[in-house]
Amino acid sequence: MKKQPSIQSLVQIALFAALTMIGTTIRIPFPGAFVHLGNAVLLLAVLLIGYKGALAAGLGFAIFDSFSGYITEAPYFLIESLIVGGVAYLLFAAFKKKPTAIWQLLIIGAGTGAAKIVMTQLKNTGMNFFMGADWSVAFTGALTKLPATLINVCITMVIVSLAYFPLKKGMDAIFHTV
Repeated sequence: MKKQPSIQSLVQIALFAALTMIGTTIRIPFPGAFVHLGNAVLLLAVLLIGYKGALAAGLGFAIFDSFSGYITEAPYFLIESLIVGGVAYLLFAAFKKKPTAIWQLLIIGAGTGAAKIVMTQLKNTGMNFFMGADWSVAFTGALTKLPATLINVCITMVIVSLAYFPLKKGMDAIFHTV
Protein backbone atom coordinates (compact mmCIF):
# COMPACT_ATOMS: atom_id res chain seq x y z
CA MET A 1 0.00 0.00 0.00
CA LYS A 2 1.28 3.44 -0.94
CA LYS A 3 1.97 5.84 1.93
CA GLN A 4 -0.19 8.97 1.82
CA PRO A 5 1.28 12.33 2.79
CA SER A 6 0.32 13.28 6.31
CA ILE A 7 -1.68 16.36 7.18
CA GLN A 8 1.36 17.58 9.13
CA SER A 9 3.56 17.25 6.04
CA LEU A 10 1.04 19.12 3.88
CA VAL A 11 0.75 21.88 6.50
CA GLN A 12 4.54 22.24 6.59
CA ILE A 13 4.76 22.44 2.79
CA ALA A 14 1.94 25.01 2.66
CA LEU A 15 3.54 27.02 5.49
CA PHE A 16 6.92 27.22 3.77
CA ALA A 17 5.35 27.93 0.37
CA ALA A 18 3.53 30.89 1.94
CA LEU A 19 6.64 32.05 3.79
CA THR A 20 8.70 31.84 0.58
CA MET A 21 6.14 33.93 -1.27
CA ILE A 22 6.09 36.50 1.52
CA GLY A 23 9.89 36.49 1.79
CA THR A 24 10.18 37.13 -1.92
CA THR A 25 7.85 40.12 -1.70
CA ILE A 26 10.24 41.72 0.80
CA ARG A 27 12.67 43.01 -1.79
CA ILE A 28 15.23 45.68 -2.41
CA PRO A 29 15.58 46.86 -6.04
CA PHE A 30 18.99 46.30 -7.56
CA PRO A 31 20.19 47.00 -11.12
CA GLY A 32 18.79 44.23 -13.31
CA ALA A 33 17.26 42.25 -10.43
CA PHE A 34 16.20 42.55 -6.81
CA VAL A 35 17.43 41.29 -3.47
CA HIS A 36 14.85 39.38 -1.41
CA LEU A 37 14.43 36.98 1.51
CA GLY A 38 12.90 34.07 -0.45
CA ASN A 39 16.20 32.21 -0.78
CA ALA A 40 16.68 32.28 3.00
CA VAL A 41 13.24 30.73 3.40
CA LEU A 42 14.14 28.04 0.83
CA LEU A 43 17.23 27.03 2.78
CA LEU A 44 15.42 27.15 6.13
CA ALA A 45 12.62 25.04 4.64
CA VAL A 46 15.08 22.34 3.53
CA LEU A 47 16.85 22.40 6.88
CA LEU A 48 13.60 22.24 8.86
CA ILE A 49 11.37 19.89 6.83
CA GLY A 50 13.86 18.11 4.58
CA TYR A 51 13.68 17.65 0.84
CA LYS A 52 10.00 18.69 0.89
CA GLY A 53 11.26 22.18 1.71
CA ALA A 54 12.62 22.52 -1.83
CA LEU A 55 9.16 21.76 -3.24
CA ALA A 56 7.53 24.16 -0.78
CA ALA A 57 9.90 26.98 -1.73
CA GLY A 58 9.49 26.24 -5.44
CA LEU A 59 5.73 26.53 -5.06
CA GLY A 60 6.16 29.78 -3.11
CA PHE A 61 8.38 31.25 -5.82
CA ALA A 62 5.93 30.12 -8.52
CA ILE A 63 3.00 31.72 -6.67
CA PHE A 64 4.98 34.93 -6.22
CA ASP A 65 5.88 34.99 -9.93
CA SER A 66 2.28 34.30 -10.94
CA PHE A 67 0.95 37.25 -8.93
CA SER A 68 3.82 39.66 -9.63
CA GLY A 69 3.95 39.79 -13.41
CA TYR A 70 6.64 37.14 -13.85
CA ILE A 71 4.36 34.22 -14.72
CA THR A 72 6.56 33.11 -17.63
CA GLU A 73 9.41 32.59 -15.15
CA ALA A 74 7.37 30.54 -12.65
CA PRO A 75 8.22 27.10 -14.14
CA TYR A 76 11.92 27.92 -14.23
CA PHE A 77 12.00 28.99 -10.58
CA LEU A 78 10.11 25.88 -9.52
CA ILE A 79 12.78 23.76 -11.23
CA GLU A 80 15.61 25.95 -9.91
CA SER A 81 14.26 25.59 -6.38
CA LEU A 82 14.25 21.81 -6.70
CA ILE A 83 17.87 21.83 -7.94
CA VAL A 84 19.18 24.38 -5.43
CA GLY A 85 17.13 22.75 -2.67
CA GLY A 86 18.52 19.37 -3.71
CA VAL A 87 22.06 20.68 -3.28
CA ALA A 88 21.07 22.08 0.12
CA TYR A 89 19.60 18.72 1.13
CA LEU A 90 22.73 16.82 0.05
CA LEU A 91 24.88 19.17 2.13
CA PHE A 92 22.41 18.89 5.03
CA ALA A 93 22.64 15.09 4.77
CA ALA A 94 26.44 15.35 4.91
CA PHE A 95 25.96 16.61 8.49
CA LYS A 96 23.60 13.69 9.21
CA LYS A 97 20.62 16.09 8.96
CA LYS A 98 21.57 17.56 12.33
CA PRO A 99 23.88 20.55 11.98
CA THR A 100 25.06 21.51 15.44
CA ALA A 101 27.21 24.57 14.76
CA ILE A 102 26.99 27.80 12.81
CA TRP A 103 30.05 26.83 10.72
CA GLN A 104 28.09 23.83 9.43
CA LEU A 105 25.20 26.09 8.43
CA LEU A 106 27.66 28.40 6.67
CA ILE A 107 29.05 25.46 4.67
CA ILE A 108 25.53 24.38 3.72
CA GLY A 109 24.70 28.01 2.85
CA ALA A 110 27.84 28.48 0.77
CA GLY A 111 27.23 25.30 -1.22
CA THR A 112 23.59 26.18 -1.72
CA GLY A 113 24.62 29.71 -2.72
CA ALA A 114 27.09 28.34 -5.27
CA ALA A 115 24.28 26.28 -6.82
CA LYS A 116 22.07 29.39 -6.95
CA ILE A 117 24.84 31.42 -8.61
CA VAL A 118 25.44 28.72 -11.24
CA MET A 119 21.71 28.41 -11.97
CA THR A 120 21.32 32.19 -12.24
CA GLN A 121 24.28 32.50 -14.60
CA LEU A 122 23.02 29.62 -16.79
CA LYS A 123 19.50 31.05 -16.95
CA ASN A 124 20.61 34.59 -17.77
CA THR A 125 23.18 33.42 -20.32
CA GLY A 126 20.53 31.30 -22.01
CA MET A 127 18.03 34.16 -22.03
CA ASN A 128 20.59 36.52 -23.58
CA PHE A 129 21.57 33.92 -26.17
CA PHE A 130 17.96 33.30 -27.17
CA MET A 131 17.48 37.05 -27.53
CA GLY A 132 20.17 37.07 -30.21
CA ALA A 133 23.50 37.62 -28.45
CA ASP A 134 26.43 35.36 -29.24
CA TRP A 135 27.67 33.14 -26.39
CA SER A 136 30.44 35.42 -25.12
CA VAL A 137 28.19 38.49 -25.09
CA ALA A 138 25.37 36.46 -23.55
CA PHE A 139 27.66 35.18 -20.78
CA THR A 140 29.16 38.61 -20.10
CA GLY A 141 25.73 40.23 -20.06
CA ALA A 142 24.53 37.62 -17.58
CA LEU A 143 27.38 38.50 -15.25
CA THR A 144 25.82 41.94 -14.70
CA LYS A 145 22.94 40.31 -12.79
CA LEU A 146 25.16 38.31 -10.46
CA PRO A 147 25.79 41.07 -7.87
CA ALA A 148 22.16 40.85 -6.72
CA THR A 149 22.48 37.06 -6.51
CA LEU A 150 25.69 37.35 -4.50
CA ILE A 151 23.97 39.72 -2.08
CA ASN A 152 21.03 37.31 -1.82
CA VAL A 153 23.45 34.48 -1.03
CA CYS A 154 25.20 36.49 1.70
CA ILE A 155 21.91 37.62 3.24
CA THR A 156 20.67 34.03 3.14
CA MET A 157 23.75 32.76 4.96
CA VAL A 158 23.40 35.38 7.71
CA ILE A 159 19.65 34.86 8.20
CA VAL A 160 19.91 31.08 8.23
CA SER A 161 22.85 31.17 10.66
CA LEU A 162 20.84 33.33 13.06
CA ALA A 163 17.40 31.77 12.63
CA TYR A 164 17.94 28.02 12.18
CA PHE A 165 18.56 26.90 15.77
CA PRO A 166 15.64 28.83 17.36
CA LEU A 167 13.31 27.79 14.52
CA LYS A 168 14.43 24.16 14.78
CA LYS A 169 13.66 24.17 18.49
CA GLY A 170 10.22 25.69 17.83
CA MET A 171 9.40 23.31 14.96
CA ASP A 172 10.41 20.32 17.09
CA ALA A 173 8.12 21.52 19.91
CA ILE A 174 5.17 22.28 17.62
CA PHE A 175 5.39 19.23 15.37
CA HIS A 176 6.85 16.85 17.99
CA THR A 177 9.66 15.74 15.70
CA VAL A 178 12.28 15.14 18.40
